[in-house]
Amino acid sequence: MKWVTREKAKVDRIACPWVIKRFVDRQAEFLFVPREKVLEVAKKENAIPFDTQGAELMHYKENGEERVSFDAIIKKYGLKDPALLELAKIVRGADANIPNAPRESPGLEAAALGFRGVAKDDFENMKLQFPFYDAMYSYCQQRLHEGLKLEHAA
Repeated sequence: MKWVTREKAKVDRIACPWVIKRFVDRQAEFLFVPREKVLEVAKKENAIPFDTQGAELMHYKENGEERVSFDAIIKKYGLKDPALLELAKIVRGADANIPNAPRESPGLEAAALGFRGVAKDDFENMKLQFPFYDAMYSYCQQRLHEGLKLEHAA
């Protein structure tokens, strides 16, 4: 299946392809286009749009708190992996202005900005960041195995 989003990805628009490839659609192909072209390209390419206005898989509110597109994908596809749900908290804290973001969130945002700065395009950005998300997912698995929850920033 093809998936399409806005170009110049940072946190959520790289985290989403990672979760899609790892948990939803291993054969996924991604398209990155200008903001104003996402829905048009989605229709033309029969692609699923995400993280853009008008898309089903977009930021939303739940219990008065912002959720990001990463959360929308987890919800839509019924993903229940506890480590993935912990990673979602970190992604949310890095991509949205939420109270009590996990202490790891600012580091994820900084890394995402750095990767975007060194990558020649969004495809290289994904290639560079996917191992980072694999490591963050492993970190969340380890914390849960040790019975530790994510801590909130002070």
